[in-house]
Amino acid sequence: MLCLKQVCLFTLRRYQARTLCSDLLLSQINSCTHEDEVFSLVGRNKDRLSEKHVGIALNMLWQLQKKRPFLLRTSDYVRNHSQFLTLCILAENKVEQMEDEIIVDTLYSILRLSVEDHVSLAEVLVTEAWKRLERQVLHSVLHERLSLPALSKFALCLYKQHRHFSPIIGQVAHIVDVKLDSIQDIRILSVLMISISDVISESFRDRLLHKAEQLLEERDEIHLNYARRILQFLQNVKLRYRPLLEKCNRIFLKNASHLDIHGISHIFGLYEQLGFDNAEFCLIAKQLLTETIDDYYDPETFAKLFSALGPIAGSKVRERLLVTAAHMAEEFSNHQVLVILKTMQKMKCRNSHLLKKMTSVLHKNLDSYNVLQLIKLTQYLVVLRCHNLELFAKLKMLLLGFLKTSVIPADIAAIIRVLAMLPSFQVEEMIINKAAAVLPQCRLQHLNCMATALVKWNHHGQFHWQNSSELCAKLLQKLNDCGFQRLQKANNLNLLLEELTHVNGEWLEEVLNEEAMATCQRLIDQITWANVLPLSFFLIKTSHRCPALLDRIASVTVENIDKIHPSEIYFILFLFSALNYDPPDNEEFFKTCIQHLTSNFSHFETYHLVLLGRVLAVAGYFPPVLITTIFNVSFLSKLDAQLKVLPDTLKQRVHSSLMKLNRAVCLECPEFHIPWFHEPYCQRVFHNSTSRVNPLRQHIHRMLTEILGGSHYSRMSVFTPYYYEIDFECVLDINKKPLSYMAQNIPLDAVPGIHLRHDIKDGGRQALPPGAQRIALEFLDSRAFSKDYSRHLKGEPALKKRHLEMLGYQVVQIPHFEWNSMVLSTKGEQLEYLRRQLYGLQ
Repeated sequence: MLCLKQVCLFTLRRYQARTLCSDLLLSQINSCTHEDEVFSLVGRNKDRLSEKHVGIALNMLWQLQKKRPFLLRTSDYVRNHSQFLTLCILAENKVEQMEDEIIVDTLYSILRLSVEDHVSLAEVLVTEAWKRLERQVLHSVLHERLSLPALSKFALCLYKQHRHFSPIIGQVAHIVDVKLDSIQDIRILSVLMISISDVISESFRDRLLHKAEQLLEERDEIHLNYARRILQFLQNVKLRYRPLLEKCNRIFLKNASHLDIHGISHIFGLYEQLGFDNAEFCLIAKQLLTETIDDYYDPETFAKLFSALGPIAGSKVRERLLVTAAHMAEEFSNHQVLVILKTMQKMKCRNSHLLKKMTSVLHKNLDSYNVLQLIKLTQYLVVLRCHNLELFAKLKMLLLGFLKTSVIPADIAAIIRVLAMLPSFQVEEMIINKAAAVLPQCRLQHLNCMATALVKWNHHGQFHWQNSSELCAKLLQKLNDCGFQRLQKANNLNLLLEELTHVNGEWLEEVLNEEAMATCQRLIDQITWANVLPLSFFLIKTSHRCPALLDRIASVTVENIDKIHPSEIYFILFLFSALNYDPPDNEEFFKTCIQHLTSNFSHFETYHLVLLGRVLAVAGYFPPVLITTIFNVSFLSKLDAQLKVLPDTLKQRVHSSLMKLNRAVCLECPEFHIPWFHEPYCQRVFHNSTSRVNPLRQHIHRMLTEILGGSHYSRMSVFTPYYYEIDFECVLDINKKPLSYMAQNIPLDAVPGIHLRHDIKDGGRQALPPGAQRIALEFLDSRAFSKDYSRHLKGEPALKKRHLEMLGYQVVQIPHFEWNSMVLSTKGEQLEYLRRQLYGLQ
């Protein structure tokens, strides 16, 4: 008994000593301030390291690296150290004894230290974690072995290893699905969301979105990274969910001082992919990047700077960026060259010196680009008007090589699309055969790419083998048949609209349009509040006035107004305004939409409100709260600031919309007492515009001269008060006799052939003889009418007619289809038609 007691005491003392020693070693590892200290401890205590020591040591190595700036990290040194290999071997041997969270921490640490995914330790850790997760799912997810923080870290590891569709990700998603209501940390949720984004259903996706909204609302302080992950999730699931986008944007604005070039570049990239923009964020980013422009001197960060700042920079900063880019050209990687060229395209910058430098770098490295990169490169170079034929010849050779071996319809269509962009391209029969082979597998957007290329090649005579035209015609017919069949077989409106979003041009307008409309009408019962926006986009694009679809959109919108984001309401109103269509209960439709918009102005940027005001004005609506908001000095000052960071095309559109809204308010709502302040803008625009005089207008003018009895009785290209341009103007007295009005017009010196009425203000208006009438004769081309059989007058020309009548004109509109129908008529018949239009007015 005494002997047994002594043995027990000896064992206990030894265990206590070992525990004390182990705790001391653990404390020493946690106290290390440099990687060499960790390696020294590992080397001296190899035989005493437990699984916990090994895990803590590997985690400490990552923590020490993490504290350093990115460019000063020494991950290569750590990975190549002999004691790091020792730690990896020990960890691999002790993985089964590790606690769940130590396994996850160890996996996370080695991945952050850039250990390859296929290294045996990484594989062993994932396998062991997978086994334990399976047991957790099998028995009960409510019996928590792996905590939610550990689960999110493990999910992130799997995501970093590109295991997006792995069964283990499915098990993680299952646990998240069951425990979603208990997750109260946006950090944990945001990591889990991006990790499982590829294996979730639509309904689960929506639950995640609502949970994220809830957690973002509940916390005042949200870290930038959490908001970035939410955006990444939206990009992964290809969903532009405005409420979350706006919440994340507010977080970025609130924490802008913590953003660096990497964060700004990442956010801009996500915004671009999600089709979202925010002028306020652009202004802040512009200020931050301009202030620190001298800090970015290495190729990687400068490429990000060029991409982020270039499109929004002022002229001086922009020129400086271009000079620096040209100087750095030889240092850019393949990806960075793509970034520079893409940004040049976005900036509409054709700087020949920089383009020459970029093409020189491309020549050396073109063979190392993959097929998708080559497709993008070709597009950028063509748009930037590169004239390097040798480079294009090499691009052609590489693209044809990929085309021969490719079996993916999307890739084949994209290659054919960019081959059609190349200058002086001779079409090979192989291209036609390759296209024909994949037609039945193609989506509508792929068929659209190939149809556009074939029509272009055929039009320019780029087929040079025997029977080539016949072969091309047969292929086009087969392509059209495939498009019709795809539409006729469509049974899901959401999927159909997803494809139609990327279809445009002549093939849609001339071949597919009628069948596409018929298919949408067949699926009309599937129109919901969730898809009225893409359907509206499609109808706007096609200019097709389909009453059944428009009425359904209007009724769904009114019934679900609270579910539809205000920005989406704008596009729905744009559709009805542009097509000049009044749905049943038109007043209720517009009243409901306007009420929803005016109570949600905070969701709109300043320039969006201008565009909205213009759309409503075309439809004849002028909400007082919107008009007084826009025509306010503070608002217009803010608008001026935001315009500086908008793309040129959008900037011009906003300027034009503000002018047209100002004109509409002055003419239709004098009670607002809004002054006309766009005189200088209009003069500047019209002085810089090209003359619209063309052979057709000259022909009509000669006929009017013959009808009226002299050239001094009519004028061509006349500007009215408020700067409406009308094709032809004349004045008829009470007896329908023409009056000479040369004195009423003063030539606009800088624009030959254009005349300006001098009675801009009422005070200077020259009175006409009693009973006399100004006549505005307008020739309306195809853009003025809807593209369906009704050929209904669209909103803009209808508004112009309304305003010209307010200015005292009788308006004669000559539709292009009426005039063109007389192409074979005699001159006398054409004169008679014009005479009826002029004198047949009641």
